[in-house]
Amino acid sequence: MKQFFSVVVFSLLVIGFFAGYSNFGIPQIEPAPPPKQEKLDLGAMTMEQFVVLGEKILNGKGTCKLCHNELGRAPMLDRLGANVPKRLKDPEYAGEAKDFESYLHESMLKPSAYVVAGFGKKGTNDQESPMPDVSAGSIGMSEAETAAVIAYLQESNGADITVEIPTGAGDVEEQAEGEARPLLTTVEDIIAGIGAKRGKEYLRRALLAPNADIAKGFEPDNMPPDLGETMYAGELEMMVNHLASMK
Repeated sequence: MKQFFSVVVFSLLVIGFFAGYSNFGIPQIEPAPPPKQEKLDLGAMTMEQFVVLGEKILNGKGTCKLCHNELGRAPMLDRLGANVPKRLKDPEYAGEAKDFESYLHESMLKPSAYVVAGFGKKGTNDQESPMPDVSAGSIGMSEAETAAVIAYLQESNGADITVEIPTGAGDVEEQAEGEARPLLTTVEDIIAGIGAKRGKEYLRRALLAPNADIAKGFEPDNMPPDLGETMYAGELEMMVNHLASMK
């Protein structure tokens, strides 16, 4: 019996030692705090700063580059200056825009007013755009944010900036990742685990347009077609990098 109690006491001491060491002896890894939302005073902002804000929103909260990229899922944004005048004169155009600024505004809030040939939702004969209204849903851009993106697109396309910085609209919260939900920080949060032997470009295309190149032995429509609309750009790239590393 004495030996039994000795074993029990020894076991408790060992357990207590390791518990204490794990809690106090091993440096704790503290997760990085979420990015702070910086209040931007529109009234004190120059047009140059407003354009920079628009670029940040386009690449961050707006998630525009998930589709408007070299993969060809949506028209390239650096060609708008040359293409918009042609689209406004297109007999198929059914919107109300009269110039570059109003066309950009309309295309962001009413993307189905005009769908560039070949970029419509499948089965709609290019009458319905897959692009969401940027002022609603998970993107939820404010009017000031929309104006900032328009200013950036005008400037980056070599056009005159005709948009004005909104006044009396209050501050803008600068948060590149959006506000709909927290940014996922680990691959495990996004996927349960998968292996691949493909390059990054193939993987990125497979995620954004899963039916564009279907692997032999697999049926179409097995993957959700709207990852480009439901994932943030940072999450998508994290997944691509992870999959590319799993050889």
